[in-house]
Amino acid sequence: VQLQASGGGLVQPGGSLRLSCTASGFTLDHYAMAWFRQAPGKEREFVAGISWNGDRTYYADSMKDRSTISRDNAEKTVSLQITPAKLEDTAVYYCAAASFLALNYITTERYYNFWAQGTLVTVSS
Repeated sequence: VQLQASGGGLVQPGGSLRLSCTASGFTLDHYAMAWFRQAPGKEREFVAGISWNGDRTYYADSMKDRSTISRDNAEKTVSLQITPAKLEDTAVYYCAAASFLALNYITTERYYNFWAQGTLVTVSS
């Protein structure tokens, strides 16, 4: 059972970044999925989440107008796109899965069962 995050790297301010998370060893049915991030010197924080069937999405206030989370259960992937990227988006990004999660807890990391290793995003000119 594993989640693998990818897509990190160097992005210029104002540019776009797209992160992907792929599951192996299990299907994503009945799992709420989310992206969290941890910036240097800060605690990990919720970025965006999506219900198991994709009908509901949730975003941190700072991400609402410039990010999109999506999923494809058949492909066992979840994606996060951020446009435009800002300097403060520099962080290690983690995707996570939570089984049968009540959606009012979707922003709370302790309810997540599986975590990917982080992928580093650096926004810099």
